Amino acid sequence: MRRRLFVAAAALAVTTPALSAPAFAEPVSGLPATSFPLGTPGIPKTAAKSLAPGVSYFSVIHGTSGDGYTVSVIVGGKDFMTEANAQAQAEAVLAAGLTPTVVKFTRPAVADYPAADFWSVHVGSWPLSGKAAAAKVVTQLKDAGVTAKVDYQGDDGFVTTGPWKVKVIVVDPRTFRGSFQASIGTSTAKREKVSSMAAAAGAIAAVNGGFFDIHTLPAFRGDPTGISVVGGKLLSEAVPNRVGLVLKGRSARVTELSSATVARAADGSSTPVTGINRVPKPDELVLYTEELGRATPSDDGAEAVLDATGKVIKVRDAGGTVPKGTRVLHGVGTAADWLWEHAPQGSAVKVVTKVTDMRTRKGIPLTPDTNIIGGAVGLVRGGKTAITPGRDGMANTSMILRRHPRTLAGVTRTGKLIIALVDGRAPGGSVGASFFEAAALMRWLGARDAVNLDGGGSSTMVVGKKVVNKPSDGVERGVGDALLVVGAR
Repeated sequence: MRRRLFVAAAALAVTTPALSAPAFAEPVSGLPATSFPLGTPGIPKTAAKSLAPGVSYFSVIHGTSGDGYTVSVIVGGKDFMTEANAQAQAEAVLAAGLTPTVVKFTRPAVADYPAADFWSVHVGSWPLSGKAAAAKVVTQLKDAGVTAKVDYQGDDGFVTTGPWKVKVIVVDPRTFRGSFQASIGTSTAKREKVSSMAAAAGAIAAVNGGFFDIHTLPAFRGDPTGISVVGGKLLSEAVPNRVGLVLKGRSARVTELSSATVARAADGSSTPVTGINRVPKPDELVLYTEELGRATPSDDGAEAVLDATGKVIKVRDAGGTVPKGTRVLHGVGTAADWLWEHAPQGSAVKVVTKVTDMRTRKGIPLTPDTNIIGGAVGLVRGGKTAITPGRDGMANTSMILRRHPRTLAGVTRTGKLIIALVDGRAPGGSVGASFFEAAALMRWLGARDAVNLDGGGSSTMVVGKKVVNKPSDGVERGVGDALLVVGAR
């Protein structure tokens, strides 16, 4: 007969709006003088430095290390599961001669994704110095046919005392005389380090931008997974209604965005361009700009090479360069048929692009000083916590609840840009943040609207020529794009 095993209830560290800074709270000078919003209440340790007029840089440390290690059982690559699976795995742990603990927890609801119950199976508990002992248990379980991992307890999203190490940049447009910019580096297709992009622009400071596509062809894995506008050029299309950071000069705002691009032939025929600088899907028409930085995909499609005026200077099989000053329309399947029929050499094809602010329902002029960073997740809207992983493509328990390194950006009611980076995956050093904790932190810093940019090993902050945080990979990672604070020229 199967025994009913002990189930422990997990205490989640979900920071509610009532525990965060009041809506629209904004520090009068420097950082807030109120208690840090995460962990044990108290005023954090801080250090401050001016990087330029209107640009302040802060280091924030709060909390103490109290977490150690456990061993977590893995099913299907995940450390959480159904109750039935948890009971079965616990029985297997018992059969291996070890004592399991089944933990039930609820992933709390967010703005666009419902709550759900899950179960985890843990074995043992060790202090920070006991990682090697935990690893021996993983080996013992493996020999018994049970998949498990050594798990730092500070990562799990449950109650913790920290510590947190946070880097913060605050830019006040009333005194700052530079600009905010986006960069994709030398190519939209490949990844590049934040430090390299910052150096090329002579930036005062920089952080990594949004998420990028790690599931496409290896040569195209720098492609942002959402809208990207650099210097007024649309270099990656929007995922409709996902949130982004719109930068124009030294102004910044958070909003939901959409984009639309259409190719119109001289004979009156038109067709949508559904992708920009990425690998096409069946029957798609994709636009490649010279920022692609490599040859287009070699497939069975067709390509029309356009000069700056839209004249078709060449029609070719797929898989060629994008010469400077040109654009390439790449069609697959029915889209290739459209190019052969409506875009012969010597004809003209007009490519029309529009980016729309979905909050105002107005178009965003793509002027040379317009930059947009997408691939983000909403955290704060109108001064209130509004976490939107469902809409923004990150609706999973690990992203919502577990602590990771985080790169965050927000705007205050007076237009200040707040950039914050929380180091994580550093047992005993810095625990990172969940979405709930990231939202609470940005509200504490005074953000009226805020987003979560890419995180994990991508989280990188550069001040001057130096990486000032500790990337969790141990070295700086190449990323898809970056947010730059550039001084006056």
